[in-house]
Amino acid sequence: MSSNAPLTSAEYVQHHLSHLQLNLSNMSITSGNTDFWVLNLDTMGVSIVIGILFLFFFRFVAARATSGVPRGPQNFMEMLLEFVQGLVDETFHYPSKLVGPLALTIFTWVFLMNFMDLLPVDLVPKLMTYTGAEHFRAVPTADVNLTFGLSISVFFLLIFFNFKAKGVKKLGKEILSAPFGPKLFPLNIAFRALEECVKPLSLSLRLFGNLFAGELIFILIALLPWYAQWMLGGVWAIFHILIIVLQAFIFMMLTIVYLSMATETH
Repeated sequence: MSSNAPLTSAEYVQHHLSHLQLNLSNMSITSGNTDFWVLNLDTMGVSIVIGILFLFFFRFVAARATSGVPRGPQNFMEMLLEFVQGLVDETFHYPSKLVGPLALTIFTWVFLMNFMDLLPVDLVPKLMTYTGAEHFRAVPTADVNLTFGLSISVFFLLIFFNFKAKGVKKLGKEILSAPFGPKLFPLNIAFRALEECVKPLSLSLRLFGNLFAGELIFILIALLPWYAQWMLGGVWAIFHILIIVLQAFIFMMLTIVYLSMATETH
């Protein structure tokens, strides 16, 4: 991007798939680095800004909520809240003040991060060049680091709910005896460890795979002539709206289901 020579197709794709990064070992700005001590600044920045904006919007609407027939943003928020809370009540059969707000936060945050994929692929990177950033990816959920971060947070919640609902003694007995009985406790432990590890892994890779594929298709469409971009891009954008909503819904529902399973006993 620093030179005036036009990019080849391969260079264009590679450029749009490169992150704006901070190398913590020498505190330098870089891109395309796969070292462990590297932060993807674009992923962190976009996800944090989106999170702050939607929390501020929720707080703004809640502070101005009135009784009677809701209108405008309040009506939309109440419909969304009732929809999510209804799903929680149907799936999570235990009293909890955490699961409802958690499900609403997950669905809204993941949806908004997914929604960034509908912006023109060159828009945000081009705007960021005015700040000196040569590389910038605007879709946080197309970064496996973020999706793993979300799923690991759910994994820690599963551990918390297991201990809270069953206690150390009951949970230990369940791990050692289910599903094959106490005599096969090594096999029970292995199956339990595999089951618990698969949950965050599946959550992460499902969300990442769908959004990364969507982002890549938009990039490839941008390489086509302008008349083909409008037609194919419009068709794919309409289809992708379903994908971004569905993936946010699946991530939320699986989180609720996993938390419900954590509170149940064998």
